[in-house]
Amino acid sequence: MYDPNFAADPHGAYAAMRSRYPALVPVELAPNVPATLVISHATAVRILNDPEHFPSDPREWQSGPVPPDSPVRAMMAWFPAARYNTGPLHHRYRDASVVSIDGVDLNNVNLLVERIAIPLINKFCGEGSADLMADYAFGLVLGVLNEICGCPEEIGTQVANGMAARFDQRSTLTAQQGMTMIKEALMELIQLKRAEPGDDATSRMVTHPGALDDVEVFANLMSFYGAGFELERNLITNTLDLMLREPRYGAFGGDYGRNLSTRTALDEVLFNDPPMANFCFRYPNRPVMVDGVLLEAHQPVVISLAACNNDPAIRVAANPGGSHINNQSHLAFGGGPHACPAKPLAYEIAQDGIDQLFAALPDIRPAKSAEQLKWRPGPFHRALVGLPVVFDKAPPMAVR
Repeated sequence: MYDPNFAADPHGAYAAMRSRYPALVPVELAPNVPATLVISHATAVRILNDPEHFPSDPREWQSGPVPPDSPVRAMMAWFPAARYNTGPLHHRYRDASVVSIDGVDLNNVNLLVERIAIPLINKFCGEGSADLMADYAFGLVLGVLNEICGCPEEIGTQVANGMAARFDQRSTLTAQQGMTMIKEALMELIQLKRAEPGDDATSRMVTHPGALDDVEVFANLMSFYGAGFELERNLITNTLDLMLREPRYGAFGGDYGRNLSTRTALDEVLFNDPPMANFCFRYPNRPVMVDGVLLEAHQPVVISLAACNNDPAIRVAANPGGSHINNQSHLAFGGGPHACPAKPLAYEIAQDGIDQLFAALPDIRPAKSAEQLKWRPGPFHRALVGLPVVFDKAPPMAVR
């Protein structure tokens, strides 16, 4: 799954897997890192909702023969954060994260996105071309996250670059170097907020009644930034790519209008090409037979969110008539007690960011064919290297 051929055609790989294995597939996440990939929707739902038998704590696994320099170790190693724990610790960490995220006023997100998006668009609107990943999605998502977290720009940029190294096996930095960058930056942010808390997600976490220490705050913030930056920018670019190529997402939003079209496109991407395609690690606490396959204790079980969303056994029921309108039954945000608590916020940022771009540049169109686009290798994400576009040159917009 770490091979560039997998990144180029994951759906072909999932189809080949399904022809041999009905539910559980033996895979390698990296050299000498075996795992079991879940491609059955029903099996995934069962595992995600059974933390008693399928906990998310990897410590027994990582203490085994995992290569210390493996590129996936930094993504999978244990931290004192909600997604790595079960029971009371999970509740303590998750409550702090939920309070931190729920304090974001969704009614103000549109204005926040506009304030960050317009200066970014103004930098390239007079050029007639841009790379929407590098020139728009990267800066937009980083700027919004920094505002939400009360994070100075230079600290946020260091976190973003470290996150990219964790996910991207093409990076000039190793995953462990990326982790070091993230920890240094977030620890600096935590100290800033302990000294002067404000109305932001980081301050709500450091002042939470659960009294998280610095390492615990760091670990939970890292999860927030990991999903909030790396996955959100890929959600935006994957959705833009779909909307620019499919006639049903035309310049005026087809039969439904631009706003509905954008939300519909987001759901279509979250079904077909979710930005986190394979994730939700689980580690059976004892040997267990599932769908005729013996899963060994403490060995990683990885949910293929992309393959499960496209499971023929549920595809018709989940997607009647081929429509994704108002259909959020996909597993792109996980499921069970570890489901992502930032789902409404993620939708709002992505939709507002996309709508803002089309409002400014309504004639935007792809500069390359779909076959010419390149996808970043890695077993976990579905992420474009870049999304080049062309458009009629336009004057800069006023910033409110």
